[in-house]
Amino acid sequence: MLNSRLYRALKPEIERILGSVEENTPSSKPNIPGHEFIRATAWNIERGNEFSGILKTLSSHPDISNSDVFLLTELDHGMIRSGNRHVARELSEALRLNSAFAPSYINLEKGSGQEAQTFGDNKESLHGNAIFSPHSLAEPFIIRLVNGKDKMKGREKRLGSQAAVGATVLHPSGPFRAVSIHLDAHSTQKHRADQMKMILDQVERMSPELPVLLGGDWNTATYNSSTAFHTIMGYWKRVFMGVRNVIQNHFPYPDRYFEKELFQTLEKRGYSYKDLNVPGGCTLHYYVEDLAANGRMADWIPFWCFWFINWALAMNNGRCSMKLDWFAGKNIEPWKKKACRIAYDVHDRENPLSDHDPIVLDFRLI
Repeated sequence: MLNSRLYRALKPEIERILGSVEENTPSSKPNIPGHEFIRATAWNIERGNEFSGILKTLSSHPDISNSDVFLLTELDHGMIRSGNRHVARELSEALRLNSAFAPSYINLEKGSGQEAQTFGDNKESLHGNAIFSPHSLAEPFIIRLVNGKDKMKGREKRLGSQAAVGATVLHPSGPFRAVSIHLDAHSTQKHRADQMKMILDQVERMSPELPVLLGGDWNTATYNSSTAFHTIMGYWKRVFMGVRNVIQNHFPYPDRYFEKELFQTLEKRGYSYKDLNVPGGCTLHYYVEDLAANGRMADWIPFWCFWFINWALAMNNGRCSMKLDWFAGKNIEPWKKKACRIAYDVHDRENPLSDHDPIVLDFRLI
């Protein structure tokens, strides 16, 4: 690409797009929640493919709809797989929420797995993360992260890297910084920890010092997924550890061993997470018959691995669950004992709105 005359001509515009945060203020006045606490929802909405169902959930779910801040990951802008919608802007207008959207990638393909077979063409070809709030969002910012693998290798080719997006939420109880985070899936455990360090470094350099809420999909699947080889070796290690042992004691608790560095980093830097999340509450569920998930996995591991995965999961009724989505905070505390929950009821097995479950937190500033 560096030798391409076309790329050199486009590079300034590419860098401008990938370095920008798009703000949107809805045309009608937001509906401000009236509770004493601050409610946050974090959700990987899987591109926004099931837009109408996602919109209905965000607008009417009894726990989610009256949130003070939404930290959403995986939002498309002009991708045919999600109807070429500008997902962030359309949600902002429909929900009457202020928003800040940061693109992570310019996609050169239609997507991964079965998405690559979608009929039609991309328009803007952007994909990223966003923050929404009925309260004003001040000083939005983007934190570009280092890639865990070369995004131009493999079937889904993309320009860019994961990007966290944040802003100062001007809440009546006091301002706080909120950051929507999506860490790399195809990376090592150490790389995910290093990405979190990059986020903490930038947030801590900001002035004035404010309470901080971090949330999103941290991809704490426990695996080194940087290459197919490392992934396959990881499967074998977990078989030797005992499939049921891993499913029961490690996938729901990645902070205990496999992803320990990431969570130790948070605690060393003054952030809490244990009291801001449901202990052992998983947010992604894998079923052996899930062809869409298998299709995405087939982009980066050999097909014969599916036999092994299915064999291993047969010991657990053909499924396993992982805890990928988290909150962490500094100078905040949970509102009450049951301040954290996972909204398992937003979709059923036959009609999932996303491959992730939303997480909800009620907290206050300290």
